[in-house]
Amino acid sequence: MIARYTRPAMAAIWSEQQKFNNWLRVELAATAALARAGVVPTSAADVLQQKASFTIERIHQIEAETRHDVLAFTTAVAEAVGPEARWLHYGLTSTDVVDTAQALAITQASELIRVGIVRLRDILRKRAIEFQHTPTIGRTHGVHAEPTTFGAKLLLWYSEMGRNLKRFNAAAEDLRVGKLSGAVGAFGKLKPEHEAAILADLNLTPALISTQVLQRDRHAAYITTLAVMASTLDKIGLEIRHLQRTEVREAEEFFSPGQKGSSAMPHKRNPITCENICGLARVVRGNAQVALEDVALWHERDISHSSAERVILPDSTILADYLLHKTAGLIETMFVYPARMLKNMESTGGLIFSGQLLLDLAEAGMSREDASSPTAKSRTHNIVANASATAIDVSLAKRFMSGCLIQPGPRVR
Repeated sequence: MIARYTRPAMAAIWSEQQKFNNWLRVELAATAALARAGVVPTSAADVLQQKASFTIERIHQIEAETRHDVLAFTTAVAEAVGPEARWLHYGLTSTDVVDTAQALAITQASELIRVGIVRLRDILRKRAIEFQHTPTIGRTHGVHAEPTTFGAKLLLWYSEMGRNLKRFNAAAEDLRVGKLSGAVGAFGKLKPEHEAAILADLNLTPALISTQVLQRDRHAAYITTLAVMASTLDKIGLEIRHLQRTEVREAEEFFSPGQKGSSAMPHKRNPITCENICGLARVVRGNAQVALEDVALWHERDISHSSAERVILPDSTILADYLLHKTAGLIETMFVYPARMLKNMESTGGLIFSGQLLLDLAEAGMSREDASSPTAKSRTHNIVANASATAIDVSLAKRFMSGCLIQPGPRVR
């Protein structure tokens, strides 16, 4: 992901340096656990702990010849260790290291994303309480419907982010797993108890069963969960974009004193943060499709998923972190215009209360059934609908009530 949309803490997790750090962490955890089990000499494990190191430059030099990144990595580490390096990578296959280290990175990224979700929910809750009694018009199909409150909009988003948090926690936990079961997952070299001991040192749990790779339904569920959450953020941004339109202007994203909206039209105050959120949410949703395609692999493994994951896993978590941060800032600093909300709500002169009038007429004894019949001219729904249409046609909704031509009568209780 380009630097423009990458926050520093998340960038560090997906850096090349950190990737190789995680690989080395897995290798050393394996050596230490195997030494405790008597499989690897304790002296060799001690030397590896003391001397194991690498440089990215040297790894790249070796990989240019071998065209195998894990082999290049282990060779670079071996050069720094010396003879005891023969116990490095003992009993492991490349994907044991790569998939387990990737789980470490995803777990680290998930911690940042979780913080972002919680922060956004806190801000939504605070502003929902702030505007809990602020009336505004509710719209269905983009058309004025009935009154609601602006706080209810924010509360809806707060509730939805709660569901996103629950889904995310489950998906992240499902990926807090590793595997060290060998070339086809059959524990041809190490034993299940060795795997469990190594993963315990890494604070990961063993996959119940695997092939040479962790099964990619886990990764697909994780990326899809991020896509659903991104869609919620898209939803928030889209709503504020609509509310910021000139003819609506009930809310507006923060616009700093020196900010410019257009090189040609100095008056413009564009919802660029909202549009940024909506646009990048599409990228995360697109990555979910790739993750789903990665589930099906040949037999016990192929590497068709590998190249795709080098893009979609960093990019999706980086964007989730960025989008949560941007959305939290958007809500926290958003301008809200209650007076404009009231003006818009009153602009139809009472048409938005047609539903209540319908109930009042029913209580007064008039029938509502068969309202769709062309002969039901006296039915309440038709009366109110016709009066509403008349009021709209003359562009004076204040004539709404007089257009009904209904005299007050006793209510039926």
